[in-house]
Amino acid sequence: MSAAVVHHLLLLAVALVAFAATLVPPASAEDTILGYKCGMPAAGNASSDAYRSNLNALAAILVAGARANGSAAGAVGAPPDAAYGVALCRGDFTGDACARGLGDALRTTVNDSESAFGCGRQVRDVALFYDRYQLRLSGDDVNGDVPRWAGNNTNFVAPADAARRFDGLVKELVTTIAGIAAGRPDRYATGRSRFGEQRLTLYGLVQCTVDMPPERCRACLDGLISAFPATFPSGQHGGRILVPRCTVRYETDDTFFNTADLSVDLHKPKPAKPSKSWLWATIAVVSVLVLAASFLLHRWIKIRRRRELARLELRRLSLAVKSVVNLWRMEEGNSGFSLYDFSQMKGATNGFSIENKLGQGGFGAVYKGLLPDGLEIAVKRLGPCSLQGLLEFKNEIQLIAKLQHRNLVKLLGCCIEGEHEKILVYEYMPNKSLDLIIFENKEGVSLDWPKRLNIIDGISQGLLYLHIHSRLCVVHRDLKASNILLDSEMNPKISDFGMARIFSSSVAESNTTRIVGTHGYIAPEYASDGVCSVKSDVFSFGVLVLEIISGTMTTGSYRYDGKLYKLIAYAWLLWKAGQWRELVDRCLLGNEDEYHFTMERYVHVALLCVQESAEDRPAMNEVVKMLSSGEGAVLPEPKQPAYFNVRPVGTEMSASCDMSISITLSR
Repeated sequence: MSAAVVHHLLLLAVALVAFAATLVPPASAEDTILGYKCGMPAAGNASSDAYRSNLNALAAILVAGARANGSAAGAVGAPPDAAYGVALCRGDFTGDACARGLGDALRTTVNDSESAFGCGRQVRDVALFYDRYQLRLSGDDVNGDVPRWAGNNTNFVAPADAARRFDGLVKELVTTIAGIAAGRPDRYATGRSRFGEQRLTLYGLVQCTVDMPPERCRACLDGLISAFPATFPSGQHGGRILVPRCTVRYETDDTFFNTADLSVDLHKPKPAKPSKSWLWATIAVVSVLVLAASFLLHRWIKIRRRRELARLELRRLSLAVKSVVNLWRMEEGNSGFSLYDFSQMKGATNGFSIENKLGQGGFGAVYKGLLPDGLEIAVKRLGPCSLQGLLEFKNEIQLIAKLQHRNLVKLLGCCIEGEHEKILVYEYMPNKSLDLIIFENKEGVSLDWPKRLNIIDGISQGLLYLHIHSRLCVVHRDLKASNILLDSEMNPKISDFGMARIFSSSVAESNTTRIVGTHGYIAPEYASDGVCSVKSDVFSFGVLVLEIISGTMTTGSYRYDGKLYKLIAYAWLLWKAGQWRELVDRCLLGNEDEYHFTMERYVHVALLCVQESAEDRPAMNEVVKMLSSGEGAVLPEPKQPAYFNVRPVGTEMSASCDMSISITLSR
């Protein structure tokens, strides 16, 4: 259609609006017809009756489709009597209301178009434009020529420069919502913007039929938007251009559509800007609050996760304890392992009073207790919220309950009360631990050489049992003076199996990423590479023998030839120089001639046990043989021991250092 024809039809449409409105009684004010277009008369030999029959069938299709989707397009029959049609209801006027409005318009158009619009009964192209719906019926495919109707509001914005800015705002709004509508399934979008200079609120609406692909819908809307400057005067408050398949409209009031669900709201009123000082203060306060909240949330999650893990481990532990006890009772009958009530432990220790406290370890506090039958016990109470303590508690029950030897402390039983109380019950050792005897001068005076020999031999027998003769091959991993308890006759008993590890008979060593033990007693290959074996305990035993002989701690500093060395290096230097007697505890002086051979033999064996390489160290069965061998036995010469480092002068360590460590190696 040429531009001249379109212009002529537009003028004709405006002139006929008032006339047409008097002929078609609307259902409501909003159903008033805005305009219509009549196409050219029918040509050729087409049957008017056949075309009208197809038109009636098409009307039913359009009404049903519009009721379901808001718009519909269809065709009935074959040329030259084919009927084509497009119907479109406004996006907020859908369902039955849309169907009723279209039905009324179709009945009027199909059955009485001549009296209604003056187009003549032979006309086969009619386009009707109402405020809430629009319709086109044609004998030709409606995808071809597109009739158009345009209307406008005659209010204007002043002055001219404000009008230009208003036109730009109109184009921005309708272009924005056109992009939204093309991407939505219902091909409908609305929006709002504000023109602050005139205190106007601008509303816009765009729509396509739902059968149009997104790109075709956008092209149709862009074509209407591009016609705005030629169709409407600059600064006009409202206007619309309608074609059967798409529409664009804008107004400065919101009475022409339902604004409850806007697709977009441009240029919202901006709040008053705060001063920069208040802005920076607000940012700082908010940042601090966010950081504090994040930290507290992280801590809460971490604590909660730790508690959940502790509860889970406690449940597993309870099952493990019951399994161990039941297995013992089935295998060995009355094993002597008991489950105590918490009330019994509380009564035995006088409410865990400070007067009954024997000491404090990494596992928890140890108390002296007295059972009603007169049996003295040592009660080891796990500290609260200690996951490592839980693992040691479980490990000790599973291990020591199966180990029975005169040089191992006897586990009498345990107590589990709820989630927080976990207690191990041992036989009581009246002379406490070895470190309190040999490292304190007052007690050390009474520990003569025969008693020291008995202690060393007892420890070696206990380790031999753990490594070879017990049902399980066990590596203690934390052998030290404070873990050697002494009974009333000064017989030694190895205690604290919380860090012990079980080895199968076919495995000589293993690697671990977690290193446990005490500074000064840990074998070098275990400390540096995580290689744990029975030779790790042999190293700790050698260190312990040197401490018992010298009465000094391995972590101390000892001067030789103007330099400071650790105990094992100091002992080796004295041995190489033939001065091993200088290593012997001063309280034993005067007896070295009587016990010369045994003292020398025990220093020799101790140095063999602390050699750098684990392969050079003897196994515990070899150690026991060497300790009990006669004067004619020949022992290999010890090689340089581990940790042979010189301490700078002035860096002596405290003689009371007994530091347990736990190291995790990266893998």
